[in-house]
Amino acid sequence: MNDDHPRVFINDSTLRDGEQAPRVAFTARDKVAIAKALAAAGVDEIEVGTPAMGRDEIEAIAGVVAEGLPCRVMAWCRLSKNDVDAALSAGVSHVNISTPMSRLQIGVKLGVDVPTVAERVRAIVSYARARRLTVALGGEDSSRADPRDIGLILRAAQEAGAWRYRFADTLGLLDPFSAFEAISNVRRETDLPIEFHGHDDVGLATANTLAAIRAGATHASVTVLGLGERAGNAALEEIAVALGHVASGETKMRIDRLHALSKLVARAARRRIGRSKAIVGADVFTHESGIHVAALLKDARTYQGIDPARLGRRNTVVLAKHSGVAALKNKGAELGFDIDRDLAATLLSQIRQRANEKVAPMTKRELQSFFKAACGGAP
Repeated sequence: MNDDHPRVFINDSTLRDGEQAPRVAFTARDKVAIAKALAAAGVDEIEVGTPAMGRDEIEAIAGVVAEGLPCRVMAWCRLSKNDVDAALSAGVSHVNISTPMSRLQIGVKLGVDVPTVAERVRAIVSYARARRLTVALGGEDSSRADPRDIGLILRAAQEAGAWRYRFADTLGLLDPFSAFEAISNVRRETDLPIEFHGHDDVGLATANTLAAIRAGATHASVTVLGLGERAGNAALEEIAVALGHVASGETKMRIDRLHALSKLVARAARRRIGRSKAIVGADVFTHESGIHVAALLKDARTYQGIDPARLGRRNTVVLAKHSGVAALKNKGAELGFDIDRDLAATLLSQIRQRANEKVAPMTKRELQSFFKAACGGAP
């Protein structure tokens, strides 16, 4: 690995933050199935849940731990010995201990000052480390915290044995420029590895995560389909494909597994995947525009930035309002019909009329009947 292609670690929180999305609840069986699919797709770490929620959650987490997956399985804890004890009872070896970082949240949620938080962090991290847990410190609302306050708390955490810091843009307040600046400022305060956890309240979680990586963050906290509280988080599939494609970085992700993984999570969450959802939507490799299709049929690189084969998928051409002669002739040839340009022009007018009447594009069987009628018989 070199500086031009830094190793980026993918930390998935679908089973913890993703499950905090409204009306989403995974069963213990769901958690095991999703965790196994995440591991098969190559994630480095799975944040599997919050043990302090009670016995059912502890048993669900223990079920994932028992699978012996080839990645780190981590539980999320508050700044509390009781939460650490609950994580121990779930059988995990790794915890993310979360604390507010901004003075606003420290004051409202804990009612103390920053130095007191630093000492609490030191005590709870030491408590967890004494019980042989590896500890990452999560910094809630880091995007509104003074970097000097973050530095004070992180020094206490590192002295107690924490090995990583999660910078959380809890309310999605950053843009890529301020995300880059924020991570750069924190790097001047600590040499701990930095994980970026972005929320998508204004649609910038993926962009902010990539900017954070560019500034030196080495871990990306993501969820499948961006599932999570409010507008959700940075989407695993977007980060996994963007790194090494439009952004610098390498992962060990199996991007050909992302489509199946997203469908599994969508079913368990009872959520639909938008047809135009980046990377995994049904239509992201579907083409209609006549100008585009004419060029695409000659060289797919003209209107395709990602080879669908890398994702285990393929191109689709649909015949609809914006289709052209090249697309129609190609679709006819696929079905065994030789369509000349004059006939193609006539058929296109019928297809466009159908589209203007808001009728769905024809299925393969309908197209066969359509071409058969136009050509006076079978191919």
